[in-house]
Amino acid sequence: MSSATEILDRSVVVFSKNYLPISRVNIRRAICLLVTGKAEPMEFADGMIFEVRSPNLILEVPAHIRLKIHSRERIWKVPPVSRREVLRRDKHQCQYCGSVKRLTIDHVIPRSKGGKHTWDNVVIACEPCNSCKGDRTPQEAGMLLKMIPKAPIHPAIAFAEQFWRQQ
Repeated sequence: MSSATEILDRSVVVFSKNYLPISRVNIRRAICLLVTGKAEPMEFADGMIFEVRSPNLILEVPAHIRLKIHSRERIWKVPPVSRREVLRRDKHQCQYCGSVKRLTIDHVIPRSKGGKHTWDNVVIACEPCNSCKGDRTPQEAGMLLKMIPKAPIHPAIAFAEQFWRQQ
């Protein structure tokens, strides 16, 4: 038997009206959405249900709910290229060796060779790798990138991709 705080700390996956997984919310928020009629329970094969008890009521909260209302998606713009955003995208590690110390920004195609300061040309590199690469492309320097640089994607899409990978 779980304690009340353990149950209330659990999370519920929220799907949009057109079945796109958009976020996780705590059970309190899920109960509010269900009770006010803004969401409906969804049944999955696992049928996981959390039971929340009060002195005069027992609520069954499913692990997945679907919004009945049309939620206006906020307009999301790709953030400008900045050190903070590139660090976040590259998970605070060098894209050549994986180091997490003395990180700098590296232009894959050097600016002196026509490379732009754009999402698909900027990565995080540690100082030693950046110095070793110098004013050359990774191919010229014989270095491999751990991932191909690209602009960040919409947070809801990232959550949906992660959700379906876990299933």
